[in-house]
Amino acid sequence: MKQVRLRIHAAWQVIRKTSSSLKSDGIVATSHKIYKRLFSRYDARLKRLLPENRWGDQAYGFLLFYASHSRRPNNCMTFNDVLYRIKTTDEILDPLRVFVTDKEFVKLYVKSVVGDEYNVPTIAVLRSIDEARAYSFPSQCCIKPTHSSGEIILRKGGEPIEYNKIESWFSQNYYRSGREANYRLLKPKVIVEPIIFANETTLVEYKMFCSYGEPRLIRTTEDSLGDNRCNLFDVEWNSMPFAFRRENSPKPQSRPVNLLDMINIAKKLSEPFNFIRVDLYSNNKRIYVGELTHCPGNAMNPFIPTDSEKIASEIIFNNGSY
Repeated sequence: MKQVRLRIHAAWQVIRKTSSSLKSDGIVATSHKIYKRLFSRYDARLKRLLPENRWGDQAYGFLLFYASHSRRPNNCMTFNDVLYRIKTTDEILDPLRVFVTDKEFVKLYVKSVVGDEYNVPTIAVLRSIDEARAYSFPSQCCIKPTHSSGEIILRKGGEPIEYNKIESWFSQNYYRSGREANYRLLKPKVIVEPIIFANETTLVEYKMFCSYGEPRLIRTTEDSLGDNRCNLFDVEWNSMPFAFRRENSPKPQSRPVNLLDMINIAKKLSEPFNFIRVDLYSNNKRIYVGELTHCPGNAMNPFIPTDSEKIASEIIFNNGSY
């Protein structure tokens, strides 16, 4: 008990020092610069000091939010505040949220709700380092951990396998990187899938921001021969005069011919959740569910310009209550 009190006291001193730095420096900078300035100095230390429980998650989440947005979270229906409340309350521990966070299990949810044809086929699920070492990977495949985010290996043409990277995934707990508690108890596994739309030069992902079964905004990311472009639309495919996380491309994607089909899939998958982002891939013919994202950007990412978050939030939540 004494050690716990000492850790909490040390963490509190770091939080107080950070808050003092914000006040004394008179910071007038973007949220990204604030994050770089403060968390490069204190992030690793805070993660060590704060206990891995709901109190520690809430304390870390508060400081991360303050550093990212230069303000405290509030109870308004603004986008990042809603994500903050999901992340720092038991909402994030809802059994369904935890279940569909796992990239193996989410396919069971997709199959039961909209049909297995919208799942990227599974070639293999590797449950240990030994299984990964013994497995004969296809010459062309997608390899990723089921219990993490943002990690991927695209093997093409029989390239050498990055076994060291794959092995590192088995010791990774993504929860510790940002205290998103839905990841905390996921078992480490590696899933192997085919590379979808492998023969096409452009891969477009449609990220649908949904509230209670209603898609409201669609953020497209297009990887075209190494040129990544992002745009933001409403469900009628009107370009939005604001952006999320990155500036919109001056060359927005054309309306997909199967937009209504994607919207219908997102409606069904998002119905149980007050907020979730349904991430889809399509080539105007086939549609695949990539994943369901509970807390995009870990409640850190701003809208551009910053004051457009209020407008975006009214669109997403339709002036509803959380």
